Amino acid sequence: MSYKSLFIALFFSTITFSQTLTLTDKSTGEPLELATIISYKPNIYTTTNIKGQASISEFKKSEKIEIGMLGYTTTSISYKELEALQFNYSLSPIALSMDEIIISASKWSQHSDDIPSKIISVTTEDIEFQNPQTSADLLGSTGKVFIQKSQQGGGSPMIRGFATNRLLYSVDGIRMNTAIFRSGNIQNVISIDPFALEKTEVLFGPGSVIYGSDAIGGVMSFQTHTPQLSMTHETIVSGNLIYRHATANHEHSAHFDLNTGGNKWAAVTSLSFNLFDDLKMGSNGPDDYLRPFYVIRENGADVIVINKDPELQVPSGYNQSNFMQKIRFKPNKKWDFNYAYHYSTTSEYSRYDYHLRKRNGNPRYGEWSYGPQKWMMNQVSINLTSYEKWFDQLSLKLAQQFFEESRISRNLNSSKREIRTEKVNAWSGNLDFQKAFGEKNQLIYGLEYVFDDVNSAGDNVNISTNEIENGPSRYPMSNWNSIAAYISNQHKFSENFNFQSGLRYNIYKINAQFDTTFYPFPFTELHSSDGALTGSIGFVYKPIQKFEMSFNASTAFRSPNIDDMGKVFDSEPGSVVVPNPDLKAEYAYSLDLGLAKMFGNHVKADISGYYTYLDQAMVRRAFTLNGESQIMYDGELSDVLALQNAAKATVYGIQAGLEVKLNNGFGIESQVNYQKGDEELDNGETSPSRHAAPFFTNASLNYQKNKFNFQLNTVYTGEKSFNQLPVEEKAKDYMYALDADGNPYSPSWYTLNFKGSYEFSKYLTLTLGIENITDQRYRPYSSGISGAGRSFIFSLKSKF
Repeated sequence: MSYKSLFIALFFSTITFSQTLTLTDKSTGEPLELATIISYKPNIYTTTNIKGQASISEFKKSEKIEIGMLGYTTTSISYKELEALQFNYSLSPIALSMDEIIISASKWSQHSDDIPSKIISVTTEDIEFQNPQTSADLLGSTGKVFIQKSQQGGGSPMIRGFATNRLLYSVDGIRMNTAIFRSGNIQNVISIDPFALEKTEVLFGPGSVIYGSDAIGGVMSFQTHTPQLSMTHETIVSGNLIYRHATANHEHSAHFDLNTGGNKWAAVTSLSFNLFDDLKMGSNGPDDYLRPFYVIRENGADVIVINKDPELQVPSGYNQSNFMQKIRFKPNKKWDFNYAYHYSTTSEYSRYDYHLRKRNGNPRYGEWSYGPQKWMMNQVSINLTSYEKWFDQLSLKLAQQFFEESRISRNLNSSKREIRTEKVNAWSGNLDFQKAFGEKNQLIYGLEYVFDDVNSAGDNVNISTNEIENGPSRYPMSNWNSIAAYISNQHKFSENFNFQSGLRYNIYKINAQFDTTFYPFPFTELHSSDGALTGSIGFVYKPIQKFEMSFNASTAFRSPNIDDMGKVFDSEPGSVVVPNPDLKAEYAYSLDLGLAKMFGNHVKADISGYYTYLDQAMVRRAFTLNGESQIMYDGELSDVLALQNAAKATVYGIQAGLEVKLNNGFGIESQVNYQKGDEELDNGETSPSRHAAPFFTNASLNYQKNKFNFQLNTVYTGEKSFNQLPVEEKAKDYMYALDADGNPYSPSWYTLNFKGSYEFSKYLTLTLGIENITDQRYRPYSSGISGAGRSFIFSLKSKF
């Protein structure tokens, strides 16, 4: 084909007539936004815009079209039937459903009841009602993810006994994990703006076949707002203005977003600002959590100040801002081009738990803060729908991300301020294909490449003279890269039995240059490479209507990254972790069994049990550096440790849920989570796993009718006694309560919460709430900062 012919074909394809389907709520007549429209032969998927409209001209040859939305009856209908209805269709509200459309399992749209893995989703409506301060709080609101916090500006999810770099974070299908994600608690999830989220999904258990390294305990998939096109010749303009205030930390948050859409071009802009003051804890609970004093710098000296309000956690305040810009171009039914820019930054914020550390009866630090946490991403995605021999749909995602984080510390009464700054430039490319063979078989395969470049610097500043000298960096100058290929197949043997399997092979490489100026490493370079093969096999069986059984057996891996192989840091007073160039990948082997049953149309119950065995686990063990088991670090003789493939670990547990919806608008929901984990110690004994959360549950009474939406909610977390604490946690008495014997432990706690919203019109919604009504003083397990005391929430949303 000549270039002229190709241009003419493209031009006429952009002006092809587009048939528009409009979906509405059968009871209210309101348009349904983000309803899903699916065909399996041919394989097509789309969603409705803010006016409930979607172009379905490409569905003309579909044998049947499935139309659905969470909270509504899924309908199967033909194109001709829709044509007879003049492409106007209404969905009937339904109390409960066993099925919804999810993406995180394969990166493509699938029915949740066809997937053997356990997955939950948080919809736009859920996010708007819960109104969380951060994305970490959003995950915690599901009742199935436990959140640890070392400071207010944080939130480290724990899923099925795993956390940090054994979980994978994905934003719009792009891997967020970097080569410096550590085994200690991380707070990168707060860089994701909850106001900008369209949907969030959590996949429980291994996800390495699709997502690669780190996806051992689960995958958190965040989908930000997609620019919405107009289905007519009129340009659509919509947006939101939101203000929120909370009293426990004197929060002031403001958000603005704007969507502008034409036939082929659309754009969405999102901007958020958050101001969080010092967080106040509750008044009913252990006195061990109180903050009796803190340190300030005054007249060139560190001064220990008596805290006039010991319930005020000083210092814990911080600020944050987020910006997102997306542009979309869809010239015809085949091609869809998207560009996205994300930027997030915080102010400097204190690591509160380190401010609780003491040395000789006084605070150990005069200051300990994280510098501004910055995240930036440029992403280009190209989607092609074309029924070729090798694929029906193709997705190419190219991304460039930049991460910056720093640590600022100074011992009490010392003039030496240590600043360690890390910058990571991450490039990635994902090429994913989907091919359907009739309605029974679907093949998914793809390639992935990731390259992380790590730049680390250390500075020591004399705060008395302002002199700056070089200090040891946290990491070597290094890079980490990964290349992988995967394939997954889903076959529906019958309407009652669906089978799924997959394989992935991953090659990873690390290159590092060590500076021996400050530490006498016996090596100056590190070059490491290895491969990992992972797989999964599972099925969903529906013996009778509204009853499902699922089974999944899978493997996962985590390759060592720069944080594992190249970091020098103090893990605790008197210990220092040094690099180990011989580190290899760790592997997980997991079994998952799930049951779900609906009783009529108003009661749904589910339960899942899981078991995971972690082999060759990377754990800290005694090590030697140049034959020495101790070295001087930060002016202190410290034991030498290093990460080594020296342990095994097991985690098993149960997750259960109950949901009841009544015709009068009332409903009950409850989630229960129990997990137990053990890991091998260097002496052959076992210790409770650090990231196996205690028993936790939540329950809520809901009422939703017409313009009202209310929820009374309680959250409960069980105790971890001193004997149940991991060995490494027992040494952190500064952040735990003390039992009758003076030993640290994590007490049980609960909160009672109320939230309600009223929609004055489709343009204005008011939300009011009281969190922690009984003003409990509590601190979640492994956290260094206490939860908020009684807090009054006010939020106003204007929609246009």
